[in-house]
Amino acid sequence: MGRAYISLGGHVKYAQHFTHFDYANPDAPKGGVLRSHAIGTFDTLNPFTLKGNKASGLELVYDTLLTQSLDEPFSEYALIANDIEVAPDRSYVIFGIDPRAKFSDGVSITAQDVKYSFDTITKSNPVFRQYYEDVKQAIVLDKYHIKFTFKTNTNTELPLILGQLQVIPKHFFEKHDFEKTSLLVPVSSGPYMVESFDVGKRITYVRNKNYWARDLPPIKGQYNFDRLVYEYYKDDSVALQAFLSGAYDWRYESTAKVWARGYVGKGIEQGKIHKVLLKHELPAGMQGFFINTRRPLFKDLRVREALFYAFDFEWANRNLFFSQYTRSPSYFSNSVFASSGLPQGMELQILDRYKTQLEAYNPRIFTSPYIVPRTDGAPKLGQNLRENLKYAQKLLKEAGYVVSHNRLINAKTKQPFTFTILLNSPGFERLALAYARDLKILGIEMRVQRVDLSQYANRVKKFDYDMIAGVIGESLFPGNEQRYFWGSKSANQAGSRNYSGISNPVIDQLIKGVISAPNRESQIAYVRALDRVLLWGFYVVPQFYGSSFRIAFWDKVGMPKISPPYGFSPTLWWDKTLQKER
Repeated sequence: MGRAYISLGGHVKYAQHFTHFDYANPDAPKGGVLRSHAIGTFDTLNPFTLKGNKASGLELVYDTLLTQSLDEPFSEYALIANDIEVAPDRSYVIFGIDPRAKFSDGVSITAQDVKYSFDTITKSNPVFRQYYEDVKQAIVLDKYHIKFTFKTNTNTELPLILGQLQVIPKHFFEKHDFEKTSLLVPVSSGPYMVESFDVGKRITYVRNKNYWARDLPPIKGQYNFDRLVYEYYKDDSVALQAFLSGAYDWRYESTAKVWARGYVGKGIEQGKIHKVLLKHELPAGMQGFFINTRRPLFKDLRVREALFYAFDFEWANRNLFFSQYTRSPSYFSNSVFASSGLPQGMELQILDRYKTQLEAYNPRIFTSPYIVPRTDGAPKLGQNLRENLKYAQKLLKEAGYVVSHNRLINAKTKQPFTFTILLNSPGFERLALAYARDLKILGIEMRVQRVDLSQYANRVKKFDYDMIAGVIGESLFPGNEQRYFWGSKSANQAGSRNYSGISNPVIDQLIKGVISAPNRESQIAYVRALDRVLLWGFYVVPQFYGSSFRIAFWDKVGMPKISPPYGFSPTLWWDKTLQKER
């Protein structure tokens, strides 16, 4: 026999019988409509393929085998699967499907559906294929049991990430070509179904009142609204004004300036719109200007380091972001995985295995702590920034560049140092223009090109850019996803998130070490080693992070008293006006 939960940390908070997660309100009323917003457009209801722009909210249509709690770092609990058996030697996992589990059309969910989901999703999307690379095969044992065998027994994360597998209906997609069902309303395995949509304008989901899992402890208190509506807007400034006029009910604010100054009007004055900061303990990941090393211009590490030294974070934080942010010193900021100082202990032992390769890559990995340059944030060219730019100028000279008529040119080819940053956000545009101003002092011309969301998404999938402002989020338990963030296989794999085109055999080996780490101490050491090597490659000009979610909402929205430390979810909210009616 297995169990109804799984954890990578060896301990789960809700191991015994429980009625609901602590942060959920089991007495939340059901009913009402929650109106959200999205930017751009959509042209597909299939969230698994690389084709098209996916509609917002599709994650609510398909349930997973297991579900994660938001108040512990790496535990999952029974959902479609109510029994989990992990082999003693970690060579396989068996999921037992809850016999009560049904699709929205009343058809039972079986092991055949799970196998079909795994085979179909990994076949159609190389990102999923790489994520589940260490899974050998899916074997149906009987109607309600499926076995996943593994290529290795060192990847401790596999049972957990298989628990994240979304289950799609085999009987439905066998009648409709999976790859050609872009706007076909799907049969649901989750709490909501697609009710209606108008391409590029809105999509509406209706709660499945016959949802079989509605009373399961991990689900209790969630999915309270009868309908979820996503209204689409051309850009975020239009969306903000729509929110302030009451066109939709809540928004997550990503722009510091807007949070500080943009929320004005009757809704605010009358106390009908509330602004809250929800503190969290999530790793910050990396937000920054990602440099596309597939471009010959950026092959030289010295060039990338020069771009790194030209960014004046302190000025931007003070003048653009009202000092709301902290500079990112790591790919794993705000977590135990962030490297610091000089490598030591187990991390140094790991790096020493690749010393010859790493000294050729960047010998400072062993001799110098990685330090993010600072400035005094002066409105003009302050002393700190001047020194940073002098150092950047020195690096560019070593890389073969000279200044001629205020332009930086390649001494051999006579080509000017010009490139374009591709953006889809006005928030990033302000930051990019400030960055371009400082690059201009070095003789570098950085053009800023802002495109619509659809064009941006397609170009990013194809790596058709010189530089982008991107974000790579990190989990509480780094693992398989590192392959398509930084691994060589993902460098030219369309749709991967290896935005910088990193292809380095040592980084590949460190990722393997992260995935196969036998214990927490080893995992931390491998991630720190990976972080350090990535940092010294100067693939990204780091920006900043915040430690709170900025949420604005109209007073009809009810929220639980407890805010979980590892995320927030509107699925926990409810319509407060229904409580008043009672």
